[in-house]
Amino acid sequence: MSEALPQFQLSRPASIAEVVATLKSHPDARLCAGGTDLIVNMRRGLVETDMLVDLGKVAGLNQITETKKGLEIGAGVTLADLIANKAVQTYTAVLEAAGAIAGPSHRQSATVGGNLCLDTRCLYYNQSHWWRKSNNFCLKYKGDTCHVAPQGNRCRAAFSGDLAPALIVFGAEITLVGPDGTRRLKLADFYHEDGAAHLDLKPGEILTTVHLPKSNARSAYGKVRIREIMDFPLAGVALVCSGAKGDETLSVAVTGTNSMPLMVELTKAQMLGADQDAFFAAINKDVQKSVSPQRTTTTGSHYRRLSIAAVAERLARELCLG
Repeated sequence: MSEALPQFQLSRPASIAEVVATLKSHPDARLCAGGTDLIVNMRRGLVETDMLVDLGKVAGLNQITETKKGLEIGAGVTLADLIANKAVQTYTAVLEAAGAIAGPSHRQSATVGGNLCLDTRCLYYNQSHWWRKSNNFCLKYKGDTCHVAPQGNRCRAAFSGDLAPALIVFGAEITLVGPDGTRRLKLADFYHEDGAAHLDLKPGEILTTVHLPKSNARSAYGKVRIREIMDFPLAGVALVCSGAKGDETLSVAVTGTNSMPLMVELTKAQMLGADQDAFFAAINKDVQKSVSPQRTTTTGSHYRRLSIAAVAERLARELCLG
């Protein structure tokens, strides 16, 4: 059950500098682009703020620029515009990941930056206030115990963004702007294995740009979810396949199983001639070993581990042999 949206002030800056200044003067303010996840969480009492900073009029955030090195994607680009952009068409995994997020109407508003900064999710967290209160809250919000792992000392809520693994597997980097200036880092390094603090965002910082290296490699994205449409991934996997036929090299990244998206360490990243079955079996095994699904959803952890490994193996076969 959703509650009434609490009252808040709305700031509408026109530049990134104004955004940073607003965040500096209002440390508890929250950034809002599409708001498709944020507003729901505000209604549930999961986000408490007296100010939203609307990014819709910030210059430069909604552009995709093609350079010699690849693409520069503004954090305010909507998922619908990302999918429709001609320069993005060679990045199949990115297209498939973006197209698998929510529904068509959501993708008209939801943004690249919003999905990359998506809050972690958990069965014990994404509930109404009265439900969480009756359960003594949790480690992620006002409580002192993670109900998923009561003996542990950190939150196990799962990161469930689809875009992150599809960008990470291509080696994407991001630019962050804040009171201390600008910094650039690998997207993979933006995340931490802590459901209550999973983003490497310093106070007052905003994600402005995704830098996607030029690539013509074959790629794909697949996800396991309870419903076929408009649902977060129980587990998702992105693959990039490069190299000549019969000597392909794979890169794999996953989402939905841990508090952060993960690059999978492959024991056999390169196909060795005719030893195909061993190559694909190793991918299945490596994915299973890399992920740590917890009881954060209504679906069993073992099922999620097996299913995402199976999806990874299937996509690898399609990319390498198809």
